[in-house]
Amino acid sequence: MSISPQKPELLAPAGSLESFFAAMEKGADAVYAGMRDFSARARAKNFTLGQMERMLAYAHGHGRRIYITLNTLVNEKELPQLVDTLAALAGMRVDGVILQDLAVARLIRRHFPTIPLHASTQLTIHNTAGVKMLEELGFQRAVLARELALDEVAAIAAATPVEIETFIHGALCFSVSGQCFFSSYLGGHSGNRGRCAQPCRRLYNHRGKEGHYFSTSDLSAIDMLPELARAGVKSLKIEGRMKSAEYVASVVEAYRLVLDAPERSRKEALGAAKEILKYSFGRTPTKGFLASQQPDDIANPWQKGGTGRFVGQIKSVKGNRLTFESRDALYVGDRLRAQPKSDMAGQAWTVRELFVGRKKVMEAKAGSVVEVETPFRFTAGDAVYKVSSREAFTLSENACLRRLESVQRDKVPCRLRVALHDGVMHIDAEVGGVQYPFQFPLGPLEPARSGDMQAVLQGQFARTGETPFLLEALEAPDFPAVLIPSATFKELRRQFYRQLDEALSTGFRERIAAARAAALRDVAAFRAGSPHAAPKETLAVVMDQPKEWRFPLQNGADATILPLSRAAIHQLPGVIPRMRGCEERVIWQLPFMIFDRDMPLYRDTLRQLHQTGFRRFEAANLSHFHLFKGLAELRISTWHRCFSLNSQALAAWQELGAETCTLYIEDDAANLAELLAAGIDVERRVIAYAPLPVMTTKIRIKDVHSNIPLHSDRGEAYSVTSRDGLQTISAATPYSLTARHGELRRAGCGSYVIDLRQASRESWNEILAAFKAGREIPGTTEFNYAAELV
Repeated sequence: MSISPQKPELLAPAGSLESFFAAMEKGADAVYAGMRDFSARARAKNFTLGQMERMLAYAHGHGRRIYITLNTLVNEKELPQLVDTLAALAGMRVDGVILQDLAVARLIRRHFPTIPLHASTQLTIHNTAGVKMLEELGFQRAVLARELALDEVAAIAAATPVEIETFIHGALCFSVSGQCFFSSYLGGHSGNRGRCAQPCRRLYNHRGKEGHYFSTSDLSAIDMLPELARAGVKSLKIEGRMKSAEYVASVVEAYRLVLDAPERSRKEALGAAKEILKYSFGRTPTKGFLASQQPDDIANPWQKGGTGRFVGQIKSVKGNRLTFESRDALYVGDRLRAQPKSDMAGQAWTVRELFVGRKKVMEAKAGSVVEVETPFRFTAGDAVYKVSSREAFTLSENACLRRLESVQRDKVPCRLRVALHDGVMHIDAEVGGVQYPFQFPLGPLEPARSGDMQAVLQGQFARTGETPFLLEALEAPDFPAVLIPSATFKELRRQFYRQLDEALSTGFRERIAAARAAALRDVAAFRAGSPHAAPKETLAVVMDQPKEWRFPLQNGADATILPLSRAAIHQLPGVIPRMRGCEERVIWQLPFMIFDRDMPLYRDTLRQLHQTGFRRFEAANLSHFHLFKGLAELRISTWHRCFSLNSQALAAWQELGAETCTLYIEDDAANLAELLAAGIDVERRVIAYAPLPVMTTKIRIKDVHSNIPLHSDRGEAYSVTSRDGLQTISAATPYSLTARHGELRRAGCGSYVIDLRQASRESWNEILAAFKAGREIPGTTEFNYAAELV
């Protein structure tokens, strides 16, 4: 079966201008690109607003699209800056904004509704219920979690009009996207704020064996394009905003080749595409979860990463010249990269001079012993990779800037309705859903020989020239057959488009300015005042097993939070009868990932708990609010995995039905203080003690035993626990703000949570006592509390 007629969009990364033009030239239907702020790839070059305006004009002029990535978590003080960014984007006709923080969605929906909403993979949308919630919130597209198999993707796509986008190529995160705190734990550089330092790529030690236990292979689903199209996937996404223009060019070219190939020549196209892709791989390719619920090839601890196609190993180094036997043909102009045996970062350079048998050559056959000069220092035994060929896309940054500067304004589609009454031409122009009426006196006109005035008017008004308009449609019912002199028509057209441009610019600027002012008022309405006295203090304690439900209540806690794992659900019949009379003091917490195959179990469990008299439930993912529908009188809280880093996000969760929100575990003291003082009627709960889950993954961790910790090359220790098909890697050092109890109280916090799930039973009383006394617990970390979350 062919990929057409519903051929998916091919979506490429653009982390630089060179990558943008590479994607355009090689046939991407759309690109995604970040602004200098609020982008989940903060280390990419990204773009200014002025550059983005011209890029949009270029893309739209070539029938392509640009989606803007605002897919980071926004702290409280950044909200006014976010509003300014959204106002600018609303004025540019962007094709969509990819977001993680519901604050961004709330501000767009309320004040900038012309911007289409796309849910980032970092929102962890992984089931039909999650996509249905996005539909309710006005989202046009969902970038699904990478942990889904193709049949799961197809079931989700069939259940909703929301467009489905999936990753098909590039680097994979070991952790579920949006649920990784590893980089932040090691230095405050949060992956959810666009600053991941990639600790998963480091070397770890387990039982005396060193390995890259958390380093993944690279995704490549080029074999699965027909199946993805049949599954209803609307957009095929290539990862790589940090990658080079050469990478973008080769990957887009390869996928374009297969997408466009007729079915009869698909096999040949696939073979040619795979040859092109040999240069794009950083690691061994895998189809990831798309091909299997539990793939065995995503992570291999004994595999080193190395970008490009392996061509040889350095035999000797003399001065700045190295020698190796090349597996591939080499040319002057090829780009090589050498990877040290130490697994330190490799270095890449372009081959300027090439020698075979001490003779200078322009090319060398495969199997030749070659000498090349390099500006870097390497040693014998280091691996050499070819990362691009001389035929690769090459356009300098200056050439890209010159090309961008020559781009004309983006053409805006307009629809015209034209009539003639008493010698006056009436033109009603519709642009962006807004009507603009104009009148132009023409005086007496002679009858025309041609009666097809619709065609005459269409031909004249389609000549938009240098104006910013594109005639999309023209209607002229009952327009009389008259002869309008050419010079008159030319002047009329010039005046009309000039006046339309003025009216549109004035009206548009006024609407955007009004929307920006309203959004800033919306943000200011919740702004922190002076710290207020906290209400009566409450404490909720998370226990691992339902049978442990009494312990917190017997030791001064106001509520027990019980996670609903599959094992816990099986224990309920024996535990529920003993809870009679305490229903209001038990909170049932849903796991943050519930795949569609498990949904019936959790729906039934919630209904049964509700029928038994329980009313308090905790959401850990947007999809859970769909599960709560139909259950009356609920008291809903959110776990920290429902990101709450600003007051707009708190308002979004409250509008969905939450009365309590657990503030984000990565947050710092300054932002927490602002949130605690914000003028919003929702209970804000602070985590006082908890295990620190640096990563949660569906990838099976090979050769690691859960009772023996892993150690990093810096000596940090990590434990692995498994539950319901997910593995959690936790820092050996628990998170604790017990010493900050009084400080948080003064900042206005009256609601706390202590998570004892990974604490030993012997330590439970000591942890509770330390919290009550405001005492530090030895061997714990305050995470980002005392430092700034970057």
